[in-house]
Amino acid sequence: MTTQFTLSPTATPAMQGTSIAIAALCARLLLSAVFLLSGISKLTNPGATLAYIASAGLPLPEFCYGLAVLVEILGAVLLIVGYRTRLVGALLAIFSVAAAAAFHHDIADQGQLIHFLKNLAIAGGLLQIVAFGPGHLSVDGKH
Repeated sequence: MTTQFTLSPTATPAMQGTSIAIAALCARLLLSAVFLLSGISKLTNPGATLAYIASAGLPLPEFCYGLAVLVEILGAVLLIVGYRTRLVGALLAIFSVAAAAAFHHDIADQGQLIHFLKNLAIAGGLLQIVAFGPGHLSVDGKH
């Protein structure tokens, strides 16, 4: 016996499909916003970003900077349009966990702990996209 999720007892299958597609699109938009804004911020203030990367003790700050900008901006755009969404979601989830470990590892500091957990929560949301796909309102969903 299987139980089917319904949004409303009176919702038709078409209404449910539309609601789920809209929810999936909203999830992609909300998850991508943090990456897009962070990537643009890095582009507009490279000096401070490079100093922050160096202060974390990461090797090759310039390479890390370029990689972060590329991952954040390109990943966000691909997530928004829903192209190669599962792969992009997995890469952004890995990026989020790596950023948490590299920059927010002092969990004795409450602010750092909150940022660490925020990154893990973002990774969790991205893994939902990996598991369930981008929805029908996406490039991937058109196939």
